[in-house]
Amino acid sequence: MLVFTFCVAGIYACFLTWGVVQERVSTTSYGDNDAPEKFRYFIFLNLIQSLIAAVVSLIYIKVSGRHLNLTSSPRALYTKYAQVALTNCTGSPFGYAALKHIDYPTMILGKSCKLIPVMLMNLVVYRRKFPLYKYVCVMLITAGVSMFMLYHTVEGSNKKGAATNSLWGLFLLGTNLVIDGLTNATQDQIFHDFGQFVSGQHMMFFMNAIGSIYMTIFLVFNPYNDELGQAIRFCQTHPSVIGDVFLFGLCGAVGQCFIFYTLQQYGSLRLVTVTVTRKLFTMLLSVFWFNHKLSMGQWGGVALVFTAIGIEAYIKKMESARLKKEAFRSNEKDKGLTTDIKPAKKID
Repeated sequence: MLVFTFCVAGIYACFLTWGVVQERVSTTSYGDNDAPEKFRYFIFLNLIQSLIAAVVSLIYIKVSGRHLNLTSSPRALYTKYAQVALTNCTGSPFGYAALKHIDYPTMILGKSCKLIPVMLMNLVVYRRKFPLYKYVCVMLITAGVSMFMLYHTVEGSNKKGAATNSLWGLFLLGTNLVIDGLTNATQDQIFHDFGQFVSGQHMMFFMNAIGSIYMTIFLVFNPYNDELGQAIRFCQTHPSVIGDVFLFGLCGAVGQCFIFYTLQQYGSLRLVTVTVTRKLFTMLLSVFWFNHKLSMGQWGGVALVFTAIGIEAYIKKMESARLKKEAFRSNEKDKGLTTDIKPAKKID
């Protein structure tokens, strides 16, 4: 439990820092006051982050005394790495595109339901089953986080990013959630099928390395997109952005170390639960730290989330006690069989 708490704290801290740096990169006006420019090259930004994350994970693997297992790993594993890297790269563009057709609260509400597609993809694609209490907990957490977001009032919330929520925007959002769910489900399947070859750091390296190749191919060979050239010219014109881009990639890479370790040890459902409930718990902290107020609907959402966490903790405790009891009985039975065996008589 202590290790999981440390992972949660690391993910929350890195998410917070990464979000601040991301906002700085995307909203800062670089250059002179007469002609300020903003950095708008997000595929290039993701490419830099993937390259830095691949380097960080490789250093992590080497420092921990392990190897990449390039020759000993089966070919099917690399196929799975390529698949999960592809879905990881293609999911976010659908999310960015959806924001052009739906308002931001709808986007946040949709992201709050991310646990459902993760579980659904595990069921449909990989035929993986979960105990009944897992379904109950997922529904409670999804309902709780959705209520928390729905009843959250923001200053200037009457200003919407889009006039209406079009069906096309909702379709793009749904596609983003399904692709993200497939990514998480495939990661679970990789750990299940190739656990002897894969650690969290191995998956972090190969996903980012292969993802970097995909993004490089897209940026270099796409005749309808000159983002790579524009991004390089922007960095040459405004060198101060280079430090912000590097810091963005480094924060993301450190955060991924916590994310992939949690993914390996606890699975995608537990990881997504941590990321989905992040804003809820950070706002709860602000309630007690800065004396902020929550609406009744938000407190209802908090109650649902804590009910789900309590149910899961109680059932896991009962299962752990049952397994210990069965192990104790098995040991006692083995001891009984040993004492019942009499030594053979010596024949003269």
